Amino acid sequence: MLTIHAAPLVLPVGAAAVADGAVAVDGDRIAALGPYEEVAAAHPAARIRRWPGLLTPGLRQDRARELLTRCYHPDPREADELGELPLWGDQFERLAAAMDTTRRAGSVRRGLQRMLRHGTTHLAGPFGADDPALRTAVARSGLVVRIAPSPLPVREGVPDLDPFAAGGDLARTAHGPLTVGGRADLAVFDVPDEAALYGGGPRPCVATVLAGRLVHRAR
Repeated sequence: MLTIHAAPLVLPVGAAAVADGAVAVDGDRIAALGPYEEVAAAHPAARIRRWPGLLTPGLRQDRARELLTRCYHPDPREADELGELPLWGDQFERLAAAMDTTRRAGSVRRGLQRMLRHGTTHLAGPFGADDPALRTAVARSGLVVRIAPSPLPVREGVPDLDPFAAGGDLARTAHGPLTVGGRADLAVFDVPDEAALYGGGPRPCVATVLAGRLVHRAR
C-alpha cells in the first residue's frame, strides 16, 4: 500500500527544503516528494502518516562496528544493575570476559534496534568475515552496510548511538539525498528546524523508515 509521510518540514539533502512537505513511499521506493497538497492530490488512495518536526534521509552510523563489538547494550531487565547506556572500555571488558554467545548475540541485536531508534538506516562497514554471527545479525536487521570512507573524521573515545554526535551536519550525516525512485530510508525528528539537530539539545527521533517499512515509532 502506498504511504505518504508528511511533516512540517522535509529536508531532502541536495535540494531545497520543502515546508509542509511529504514523501510518498511505494514498496521500498520513493514515489514522489514535494509539497503535501501536491503529493496527496497525486495519490488520493494513499495512507497518510503525519509526523511532527523534520523528515530527513536516514542517517549513517560511522562507528557501528565499535558499537556492536566493543560495547555491551544492556537488556532492559539489567537496567537497575547496568543502566541503559552502552557499556564501553573497562566495563565492557569485564562483562566480555564471562559473556557467552547467547548474551553477546542479545547485545548485538539490542544495539541494532537502538540504532534504528536514532534514525540510523546505514552502517559504515565492512563487518569482517571472521565474525559471521555479527554479519548475519546486521543482515537480518535490514540496515544497509556501506563500505566507503566517512566524510567526517571518526572520533576516538566512547562511541555514541546518535550519529549527530560525530559533529557533522545533516548533509554529512545522512546516508544520501532523498530522490524519487531511490530507496525509502527516512528519519523523522521532533525538532523545529535543522539547527536543532545539532549541539547538545534533545533531538528525539520519532520514526525511522527502512526500505519503506516503519521500523521505529516513538510511543
